[in-house]
Amino acid sequence: MVENRYDAEDIIVLSGPQGVRKRPAMYVGSTGSRGFIHLLYEVLDNAIDESLAGYCKNIKITLTKDNDVDVAEISDDGRGIPVDVMHKEGKPALEVIMTSLHSGAKFDSKIYQVAGGLHGVGLTVVNALSEYTEVTIKRNGKTYQQLFKQGEAAGELKIINETATDTGTTIKFKPDTTIFSVKNFDSMELIERLRQLAFLNKGIKIDLDDCRETGIENKATFVSQKGIPDFLDFVRGSKVPLTKPIMIVKEVGATKVQLGIQYVEGYSEEVLSFVNNIRTAEGGTHVSGLHSALTKSITNYMQKNSKKMGKQKAEIEGDDTREGLVAILSIMMQNPEFEGQTKEKLGNPSIKSIVDTAVYAALSQYMEENPSDAMGIMRKVLGAAEARESARRARELARKKSLFEGPLLPGKLSDCTESDPEKSEIFIVEGESAAGSSKQGRDRMFQAILPLKGKILNVEKASDEKIFNNAELHSMVTAFGVGIRETFNPENLRYKKVILLTDADVDGSHIRTLLLTFFYRYMRALIERGNIYIAQPPLYKVTKGKESRYIYSDALLSGELKNDPKVAIQRYKGLGEMNPEQLWETTMNPANRVLKKVSIKDAQLAEAIFTVLMGVDVEKRRHFLEEHSTEVSFLDV
Repeated sequence: MVENRYDAEDIIVLSGPQGVRKRPAMYVGSTGSRGFIHLLYEVLDNAIDESLAGYCKNIKITLTKDNDVDVAEISDDGRGIPVDVMHKEGKPALEVIMTSLHSGAKFDSKIYQVAGGLHGVGLTVVNALSEYTEVTIKRNGKTYQQLFKQGEAAGELKIINETATDTGTTIKFKPDTTIFSVKNFDSMELIERLRQLAFLNKGIKIDLDDCRETGIENKATFVSQKGIPDFLDFVRGSKVPLTKPIMIVKEVGATKVQLGIQYVEGYSEEVLSFVNNIRTAEGGTHVSGLHSALTKSITNYMQKNSKKMGKQKAEIEGDDTREGLVAILSIMMQNPEFEGQTKEKLGNPSIKSIVDTAVYAALSQYMEENPSDAMGIMRKVLGAAEARESARRARELARKKSLFEGPLLPGKLSDCTESDPEKSEIFIVEGESAAGSSKQGRDRMFQAILPLKGKILNVEKASDEKIFNNAELHSMVTAFGVGIRETFNPENLRYKKVILLTDADVDGSHIRTLLLTFFYRYMRALIERGNIYIAQPPLYKVTKGKESRYIYSDALLSGELKNDPKVAIQRYKGLGEMNPEQLWETTMNPANRVLKKVSIKDAQLAEAIFTVLMGVDVEKRRHFLEEHSTEVSFLDV
């Protein structure tokens, strides 16, 4: 019998960088692309904190490569990290900050009144998870430099210049690919973050110099002179405004609330929230305070002006007051309590009441002073409430109908036998002929097929009532099992992969765009969780003699023709042109197929594109198409 000994000798203590390298996801969220770029953000946030303290006006980010791995260098003109010796530790402050967890100047409010980095682990984590980190500091009329490797000092702090005339910090690091599964910083995500920081910190200049492509230098500069008003204009994009922009700035003690809001035509809510420049993607107490203030100020105004509003057909709920709302909420505060090191949700209870009180007072005053805008908001809110109530009745009718007329799952769904969502997938297929081939060609064990009839409703132009009454959308929502609107829960998804399978022509692209619009507006969490995919059926079949190959792009076909111009070419315009065996072999078999995962790299850009291309403004759509028509690389005729 093997003895299961467990005593004091089995306890392992990992100190500082060792613990970070052992459990990196605890500190940067993941060892994939999210964690990889989080290292850059940790350094960048420190430079921004210097700006908030009033000492930094310029930041420069340079991206290069070292043996196919991206290297980042972030420079600022702040005060420079202290380099004098800390007597208790017997080391320069820089070395302590770079190698010791929970060290820094942000645990009180003497040096930084507000800061994004609070836990004292940022630079230590960057150092621990990097192959090397080189820190250069200009301070006290000198230039200092020290090298670190995988969390430890790799040399002494040295003076490399005795006559420095300016101040600042430059940190250059190469993420450790023994830790991370990726090698590159996501350019689109980085650009979105830099744009946000420039809007949130008016006047600060952020330069990006991307030198990763050999012989190519991509430069961009981000700066905003107005700040939040500029940000609101950018996020609103081409949406048709119903009110003027409403700007609210309020300081309560050491907390500063900045809010820009505007109501627009449309049905979605777009609220971006930040705390000390950190994007709080999951909201928190500050967003709860905003929601509460909106509901109270609007319902109170309605009650005071009930004679003007006439008889209400539906009771107002919180969601009704946010339909068509575009908002930027930025909080500057001391000691924010973020949930987790990656700081995606604010937890300070006191902030809810501060935001609630400030926004309620300012918005109530605005509506009293701007009655025409106020009435526009009221009409928008009442319309949302009536549409919600109408949609509720439609859903109840649909549920009652399903109880009498058949099973809960849609009748056209050919489900799989596998009940574990992690092991199953569903193909959303265009057309009856394609559905027939895919049903016969699939693996029934784990692949479900849901055929669609024609082009689905464009939800960008439709109310909830029309959406809930649409048979094709109703079938999808029911098949997925996630619900919609207030009942939406992505955890209930019945399939890990939702795969859009459409023809490789203009109609197929249109249907795919309509589907993506629906997912983006009503089930965005499925995109963010990585559940939505696009199948890539072959465009061509080339045959020579008895041998055939499938080609998935025009570029690959060109290469094929260069090697052998005498091959026979068959162009597949529709999925129905392939028999079940071919469809399985080329598009559905996990061993051979090519899938594209749908993701949101730049949320504001995606929002603007969906609004222009799928929205109600025909003139803006025409202008966009004319402006970008020369960029079309393939047009099926």
